[in-house]
Amino acid sequence: MPAALPTLSLSLQFADARHRDQLPRHTVIRCIRHALAAPAEMTVRIVDAEEGQALNREYRGKDYATNVLTFDYAQEPVVMADLVLCAPVVAKEARELRIPVAEHYAHLLVHGTLHAQGWDHETSEEDAEAMEAHETEIMLGLGLKDPYRKRRGA
Repeated sequence: MPAALPTLSLSLQFADARHRDQLPRHTVIRCIRHALAAPAEMTVRIVDAEEGQALNREYRGKDYATNVLTFDYAQEPVVMADLVLCAPVVAKEARELRIPVAEHYAHLLVHGTLHAQGWDHETSEEDAEAMEAHETEIMLGLGLKDPYRKRRGA
């Protein structure tokens, strides 16, 4: 019998509602819970390009909207974090990747949730490879495709 997934308290906010139908609450919970190693209290906020750019500029010093921002506040005993996903960036990337928007959101929810737990892909190539492998495992466990398959030439 598979291990029980960690509990999750979720606030789901749509400042930009263009993909509300792509992100039903139960799907967001499922994606995040599969990436969690501990109970969590999280907020997921879907924003427009203006808010995404403002947050990225203020907190990362980068003056553009990015796909997902993770604000982690605690990792133990309960993961506490905010994930901010920028709807127009997610849509653009999904088109470029030729994948459904919902599938790209699933990947970014998993990716952001791993960041909230201390996973990092920017410090070393080894860390990046480990994080990508873990993301792939989670995505396959969700019944979705390997998000890095195109880069690997598969």
